[in-house]
Amino acid sequence: MSGRETIAAVATPPGVGAVGIVRVSGPAVPDIALHLLGRLPAPRQALLADFRADDAEPIDQGLALYFPAPHSFTGEHVLELQGHGGPVVLDRLLARVLALGARAARPGEFSERAFLEGKLDLTRAEAIADLIASGTEQQARLAVRSLRGAFADRVERLLEALTRLRVLVEATLDFPDEDLDPNLAAGVAADLDQLLADLDRLLATAKRGERLRDGLLVVIAGAPNAGKSSLLNALSESDRAIVTPVPGTTRDLLHADVQIDGLPLRVVDTAGLRLSPDPIEQEGVRRAREQIDQADLLLWVVDDADPDAAVAPPADLPAQVPRLVVRNKIDLSGRAPGDFPPTQPDRRATAAAAIACSATTGAGLDDLRAALLRHAGLGADAGGELSARRRHLDALARTREHLSAAARAHSQASPPELVAEDLRLAQDSLGEITGAVSSDDLLGRIFSEFCIGK
Repeated sequence: MSGRETIAAVATPPGVGAVGIVRVSGPAVPDIALHLLGRLPAPRQALLADFRADDAEPIDQGLALYFPAPHSFTGEHVLELQGHGGPVVLDRLLARVLALGARAARPGEFSERAFLEGKLDLTRAEAIADLIASGTEQQARLAVRSLRGAFADRVERLLEALTRLRVLVEATLDFPDEDLDPNLAAGVAADLDQLLADLDRLLATAKRGERLRDGLLVVIAGAPNAGKSSLLNALSESDRAIVTPVPGTTRDLLHADVQIDGLPLRVVDTAGLRLSPDPIEQEGVRRAREQIDQADLLLWVVDDADPDAAVAPPADLPAQVPRLVVRNKIDLSGRAPGDFPPTQPDRRATAAAAIACSATTGAGLDDLRAALLRHAGLGADAGGELSARRRHLDALARTREHLSAAARAHSQASPPELVAEDLRLAQDSLGEITGAVSSDDLLGRIFSEFCIGK
């Protein structure tokens, strides 16, 4: 850490609290402690001390903890000052530390230094931010798993297997005239198949983790008066939307945050899709279609008690958005709740997946919730294994593309240089996840999302 600046920040949330913490990291920590406390605390032992201003008057009294390098979170000398949680006290204490030679830390800079000092890989660093920001118990559990290395360990195993495969392939480049094992080609093919299978399993797990971390955008749409607002209220267990028998009551977008077995959902109720001369309703329909374009799942709500209601969503809705037909108002139609189609044929049956329910009585809503979990790739017993982000999925997808290209080139007896290059690109893409391969721009984007003081 020679030549690195010493940084400081308030590490507790803004506002009034019983305890407030100022964290300091860097080579100037011992000197700052001497001026602020009158002595350097013993390593890893709490010291009750006055935190003194430059005129020796106490700013506060609290506990000081000193962690000498390299045995600290950042790998540098670290001083934590635990005082009272008033904003004025903390501002004065931080100002005193800055006057003694530290500078204000950037968001995430403590974790960034931990990464640069080899204390954390990127997945563990990101898991810290995810744990702090977790809004559900499931999100917190997944973040802890990643923090303890569940994600990094699986990536490292893939990297080790990929490295061994590169050694085999590049042996043919380094020693083209040597008598190599005649079974080498078959071994490379088998190793590539195994790598792709292991990568697919990790990618599927990461997708589930990303959905549990970020949730799904679920848009409720359908004809006017199909019960869309009632469904929003039922899923959110609150009266978020006004419900009346008058078609076209909902004009604007209504949002509700819902959790189903730890899966966060952003559920959006939209205006009924129909042609209307009313300019306000026209704008509501435009916004509804715009929201459908962005959806992870479309719930197309049908009035099951209306024999003339169209079951299938309109053909002009975006085909790439998955949809689930919800046959609502079965309390009026008499249909049994649950997955549809049932054993009895129906002249309005559709090939799309469907759930029969009643937003008014609650019948079939558990089946709808189970269908939402299935769409997210989560079964009744699936808790996920790790907390994943979009950048992880992108890196895994690129890794798979390069491995697939290597497998094709090898099967077509292409020059080994091409196979070796695809394997190198696959290893670089996979290494981005843990930071084994990284750029300053990537690190800047990742750590800028952290809170100051972490």
